[in-house]
Amino acid sequence: MKEEKLRIFNDLHEQYKHLGLPVSLIDRQSDFTIFNLADIRDMITFRSPISRLNFFVFAFVKNGQGNYTIDEQRFDIRPSTVYFTNPGHSRSFDWAEVEEVYLITLSESFLKENVHADIFEEFPFLLAETFPARVLAPEVFEEFERLYLQIHKEYVSHSPFRNRLIGNLFVVLLLKIKEYFWLDYNPIYEGNRSSHIVKNFKRLLEKHYRDLSSGMLDRAFRVQEYADDQNLHPNYLSSVIKAKTGKAIGTWIAEKTIAEAKSLLQNSSISIKEISFRLGFSESAHFSNYFKKHTKISPASFRSEHILRLSKG
Repeated sequence: MKEEKLRIFNDLHEQYKHLGLPVSLIDRQSDFTIFNLADIRDMITFRSPISRLNFFVFAFVKNGQGNYTIDEQRFDIRPSTVYFTNPGHSRSFDWAEVEEVYLITLSESFLKENVHADIFEEFPFLLAETFPARVLAPEVFEEFERLYLQIHKEYVSHSPFRNRLIGNLFVVLLLKIKEYFWLDYNPIYEGNRSSHIVKNFKRLLEKHYRDLSSGMLDRAFRVQEYADDQNLHPNYLSSVIKAKTGKAIGTWIAEKTIAEAKSLLQNSSISIKEISFRLGFSESAHFSNYFKKHTKISPASFRSEHILRLSKG
């Protein structure tokens, strides 16, 4: 029982396969998915056990009933509900009725590679510890519906520009969320002290790697420096991050390093040597070994494959 509660999933395919759900609608070649939950086994009801999801989830409930719990907070779901959750939290879902519910899942890498590298600067709500579900007026929900249906159309297409089209449409979707959700956001939902610690760590992590990528800094932070920022002992910070997100602080740092590396390899022409220095590696060989260890491919091969995909487009 304890093992189930601590189950960690890195993408939706992995989660659905574990739950015994069909995965035919999920493209494993992409860090992005979108589909109508009702298309899975003509699903009417659905319950997922508590697990930690290391990806973003956006849900658009045109017609459905249920609830979801993120960490200790429970939110009701009913028609015209829009909500999202970000990586690292414990979540469970209980759908009493599913008629038309579009689900979008995506990774941070997809956001940075196909939207823009400074995604969290423009849309800081993506780093919010907890973001409550909102029930929208029908005419407002229709604005979101037009957008996610267009995104779905591009997702099932075979366009060589699919990810770029999705990325641009997703910017509009995020702007709509910012317009209707974020401007009156109440930080009380951020929860207790440990939630604030996680939120502040994520924000500093994002800012630090943005500064590294831009060349403003030349050395990666250590855990001690992340702890100093909040006047905490590094062991305490590490224990809070691990307990609240299910991932060690070193894992957060490694994943951020790889996400920034991928973004620089795809969205800039600077040399791999320069990228390695920007991300705080003293030798480009160390960076290449690190990148290959985490992605199973070298930085040079990753960049070459990206250039090849663009040329075919």
